[in-house]
Amino acid sequence: MEYARHTALMRLVGLGGVDSLENEKAQRWGRRLEAPMVLAAIWILIDWYLESKGLTNRYTSFASDWLIWLVFLSELLIMFALVDDKTRYLKQNWMSPLIVLGGLPVLWGVDTFYAGLLRTLRLALTVGIFLRVSKDTRDLLSRHNLGITLFICFVILVVSGLLISGIDPAFETPMDGLWWAWVTVTTVGYGDLVPQTTEGRIFGALLILMGLAMFSMLTASFSVFFIEQDERELSAKEERNIQRIEGLEKKLERIEMQLDKTLIELSKLTELHRDKNNKP
Repeated sequence: MEYARHTALMRLVGLGGVDSLENEKAQRWGRRLEAPMVLAAIWILIDWYLESKGLTNRYTSFASDWLIWLVFLSELLIMFALVDDKTRYLKQNWMSPLIVLGGLPVLWGVDTFYAGLLRTLRLALTVGIFLRVSKDTRDLLSRHNLGITLFICFVILVVSGLLISGIDPAFETPMDGLWWAWVTVTTVGYGDLVPQTTEGRIFGALLILMGLAMFSMLTASFSVFFIEQDERELSAKEERNIQRIEGLEKKLERIEMQLDKTLIELSKLTELHRDKNNKP
């Protein structure tokens, strides 16, 4: 059920990928294109970092925009040519044609008002790309309500950061509170920001307990996931061995049948030979 919800969410944001009802060739090429899309997502992050640090110029940015645009265009054209239901593919992956068509004015050098928005959207797409192409990630988030649990923990983290910034004077801004909440939940404890009031320290103690419980639960979920992965591999090997044994049994049955037929023919030939020898 959770896996279906996650798939529905990815389709809603335009990153649905290849539908499970599509032909085998389209699904195979969808898996093959996962690696280039992951590399493109990584390059988007690198390009964003270089641009934010002022380490790029007009020519390198132009070449990077072309490279990313060609990756999205190639995936769109290949999959559009392979899928059977093209309308369904476009509905479930509407973000790809949006990036391709929206990027044309930027590539042509037209100074559009949404060029920065398009680059920001492209950066946000990296998270969606990682979630879409990683089957293990989707399986992990869909098991044991882990995706919902992580979302709830994130909400608690944000609320805790806002609350501590309001009840303790040591935190001047909400960002200070969010940073402290994150460090506290993960039990890292840098010590750069600490509560000064009794209320803040009590709240921090409760947050530490919640962090311990959360990470214990996450560790258990990860362990169960990897154990289930091993069990699936063992089950697949056992199934293949069973199929091989069944194949060998069928071959042995055919060999026995051939031997029986051969023995019958030999018996007939022996009887004919005896009959000929017994004739006067």
